[in-house]
Amino acid sequence: MPKERFQFRQFTIHQNRCLMKVGTDGVLLGAWAGVEGVSSILDIGAGTGLIALMLAQRAPAALVHGVELDEGSANQAAENASASPWSERIQIIHGSIQEYAESCSFPYDLIASNPPFFRNSLKSPDAGRNKVRHAETLPFADLLKAVAALLNPDGRFCLILPPSEARVFEEMALSFGLFATRICEVCSAPGKPPQRVLIQFERESRPSC
Repeated sequence: MPKERFQFRQFTIHQNRCLMKVGTDGVLLGAWAGVEGVSSILDIGAGTGLIALMLAQRAPAALVHGVELDEGSANQAAENASASPWSERIQIIHGSIQEYAESCSFPYDLIASNPPFFRNSLKSPDAGRNKVRHAETLPFADLLKAVAALLNPDGRFCLILPPSEARVFEEMALSFGLFATRICEVCSAPGKPPQRVLIQFERESRPSC
């Protein structure tokens, strides 16, 4: 069973009411996304608030917003943010990113997401687990449309996906004017194939590193 409480050095995540628990993917993304020079950050699919909190910790001058569809998760993420040292700079919004992108005129320097990625796999009997793991409430095209609408012209979008889904996403991103400029493959051990891929997108194409 996942822990109901996850203690980091400077903040605590309570997650008993969250559909998506603290996991390696979120920790990797929160540590890897580049925060240099950013003053506004958006976490799409905030879950427990983990990524929003990590980015707020790493970017001490940035305003951080997190959008979360599930009400219980959004409420607990807001509580986790309120109890953190950066509570005045973090806001968690309950709602879909599709609706948020249509109503929001605030541009972001950095957008991060650990999105649901299962598209054609068998579902779990747990409807809540399906909601956060299967790309039905947030198809890749909807995520890319939202990012294209909310990202500053010189902003960065970072996400983490399995390799097969990362290839699909990277190809789709081109049609939204987003180009992969930084890629990191994550392997479980030396010599093993990558299990996850971290990708940074920008509006201008340049050699990825």
